[in-house]
Amino acid sequence: MGIFGKKKSAVDSRTAQPRGASAPTGALSIIGAGMTVRGDLDANGVVKIEGAVDGNVRAAAQVLVAKGGSVQGDVDTTEAVVGGTVSGAIRARERVEVQSGASVHGDITTRRIAVAEGGTLNGLIRMDETPTTRDERGAESKGEARPRPSLPSGGQRPSIPVARIAVPPRAPTQPS
Repeated sequence: MGIFGKKKSAVDSRTAQPRGASAPTGALSIIGAGMTVRGDLDANGVVKIEGAVDGNVRAAAQVLVAKGGSVQGDVDTTEAVVGGTVSGAIRARERVEVQSGASVHGDITTRRIAVAEGGTLNGLIRMDETPTTRDERGAESKGEARPRPSLPSGGQRPSIPVARIAVPPRAPTQPS
């Protein structure tokens, strides 16, 4: 066939997606090793950080901080897995995992948490409340009422104990 007799492909060769298809909403965004981002990140899917982020990170699905990766700011997501370093608060609606060799320096608010042997946590852990999302915090700042606990008599706020957890790596055992 001649040039004009070719069939058009149903796939857009530039994006390898069917023509007319949009980018997936749960896309993976990667901050590569050796890369530094200064500023806040906001993603609809998953953010994997192998480099450094100097700012807040928000991902609808998941934030993965790989071994060697670091975040200097708050993390807000559904699930957070930390293999590197986070210096800031973590708010995860479902789960936080701190892997061996990882460190978190900040408060954690989540429903479930897993800390592997060798992982380090320095901060307060809140598991009895649902983490607030940006939308709820925005409603609170607009003057919409949210229930607040009442202060005990005397007007003093009760002190909240701070959990400091450091799990050192286990030395290999020698057979006897």
